[in-house]
Amino acid sequence: MTEPLFRDPVHDGASDPTVLRDRATGELVMFYTQRRPDDPGPGVSWIHGSRIGVARSADGRTWRYDGVVDGLDSADAPGLNTHWAPEVFWSGSDYRMYLTFIEGVPDSWDAPRVIREYRSDDLREWRHVGVLPFGDRVIDAAVARCPDGRWRCWVKDEARNSTTWGFASDDLESWRPEGLVIGGRPHEGPNVFELGGAWWLLVDEWRGMGVYRSPDAVRWERQGGPDDVLLGDHPVGRHGDVLVEDGRATLYYFDHPEWAGEEVEDAPGADARRTVIRSIELKLNGTRLECAGGDTPARNAG
Repeated sequence: MTEPLFRDPVHDGASDPTVLRDRATGELVMFYTQRRPDDPGPGVSWIHGSRIGVARSADGRTWRYDGVVDGLDSADAPGLNTHWAPEVFWSGSDYRMYLTFIEGVPDSWDAPRVIREYRSDDLREWRHVGVLPFGDRVIDAAVARCPDGRWRCWVKDEARNSTTWGFASDDLESWRPEGLVIGGRPHEGPNVFELGGAWWLLVDEWRGMGVYRSPDAVRWERQGGPDDVLLGDHPVGRHGDVLVEDGRATLYYFDHPEWAGEEVEDAPGADARRTVIRSIELKLNGTRLECAGGDTPARNAG
């Protein structure tokens, strides 16, 4: 097992990373969910009340903590709220953040959650635009511009068996539903990217990541069989983001180094709850997406 790429210096709970390049400085910028594994509160309150942490890197190997994103709350929801799984991307004219937002700090999973939109010119100052029309039990937005010219957003819908559902937009202003995208066993954290002339979708199945391939980012087929996963040994690789630059794909993901459980409420104490960010290169082996060589927790079954 390689050393972690990044650990959150505040709570040691870095998770759900998304990485992009700052067009002004050339740095890589990582936005992540800053979980609170050291919180003694009841139930799953430790996974709520999270801020969005930021880390920056000049070379992709050494990362420095750059604080948290301020201004993500609004007058209608003052106080400590829950911010999860930011999706940050360049729209062509500004940066957009699609953020999972939960009011307050629930100690159970039974709380509404929505996707809020924010915009920025510099990846530092963010302005709230509104709530996106994806539902009130949705998390983990992923966004990409597809071959047909349309933008698409994929989300986990917890009201529909925690499966992936899609929405399409011509202009990032109005959205229309496109229905179920990935069904089957429950999962979360969809991530979509293009590599090697094909489109790829990863989902976190809490035992590793399911891999799907598509010619058009609309019609998806599972790679291998239903048990074929990436990053499926212990520690299990979870909720990742793939950055493709110059034909090279890097998967940024998180794991629990000291815990192999599938359900976070069962994590026995702060040590087991701790999460770290790692990265690994992805490569194509024919038409298969695999982790590149070396010391990796990947399992490519099927």
